[in-house]
Amino acid sequence: MELHQLEYFVAVAEEASFTRAASRVHVAQPGVSAQVRRLESELGQRLLDRSGRSVRLTEAGSAVLPFARAALDAVANARLAVDEVAGLVRGQVTVGMVSGCALPVLTELLAGFHQQYPGVAIALTEDNSDRLVEMLGDGRLDLALIGSAAPDEPPGISTAVLVDEELVAAMAPGHPLADAGTVTVTSLRDVPLVCLPRGTGVRAALDAACAAAGFEPRIVFEASALPMVVQLAARGLGLAVVPASAVDTAETAETADTADAADAPRTGGAPVIVPIASPSVRSRLELAWPEAPSANPAARVLIERARALRPPS
Repeated sequence: MELHQLEYFVAVAEEASFTRAASRVHVAQPGVSAQVRRLESELGQRLLDRSGRSVRLTEAGSAVLPFARAALDAVANARLAVDEVAGLVRGQVTVGMVSGCALPVLTELLAGFHQQYPGVAIALTEDNSDRLVEMLGDGRLDLALIGSAAPDEPPGISTAVLVDEELVAAMAPGHPLADAGTVTVTSLRDVPLVCLPRGTGVRAALDAACAAAGFEPRIVFEASALPMVVQLAARGLGLAVVPASAVDTAETAETADTADAADAPRTGGAPVIVPIASPSVRSRLELAWPEAPSANPAARVLIERARALRPPS
């Protein structure tokens, strides 16, 4: 068994494709296929199911994958440990962020880290919060910005709260609830809603509030970015439940998009914002990292910087 065989196997498993895996490891596809077959032959089990449109792990492959990742991490971290002894911090850190969320504090954290440790490469990925927590748990991410609806930390994960804010109702001026002083959770029953997809903190907060009131939210549109959710609501496609800060972000983004299109007709406008009460609904943005100490020296430094952050005032 050779390390490059494990590397190719992990790449195929994560990309669900021999073609994408070959591109990722910069090796011709036949070479990747041949090495994975040799690994399967040595282990005496098929690790990958190649019968469908995408490549899937077999039961044996699922069992082998965490050990293959651990072996590759051990080799990479052995090199990093030698650098650490020499007083160097280099290598790579992998950072995730919830889709469509550009929080300045994360940008500042990464910029400061890069300025002090230019030898460390930073890989960024976007996904929903559930997926990011999963990747933190299996070691594919060192740090992530996630959305959360609950005060409890996910198992095996430590967090630092950056933003904790109430959600509001955003809607077009002609919406039946637009003139209400406040919107209750119960009043959202059967109301067409625009929201983020499942797996995000805002959606989890909405689902939990509606479940406590005894109904399921009627989601008619989903968008992966909060500014788009707000813009859809402003144009009458449904009522949006979003953080108040997302409204300003959406209006700024829309202004930028239309700055060079003065002759284009405007079909929307600013949404009406109504507080949600009885009860209020809150969501949080948190920095999260694995609870167990990382073997990657660069990741340990970045996590210590994340621990020292304070919520923006």
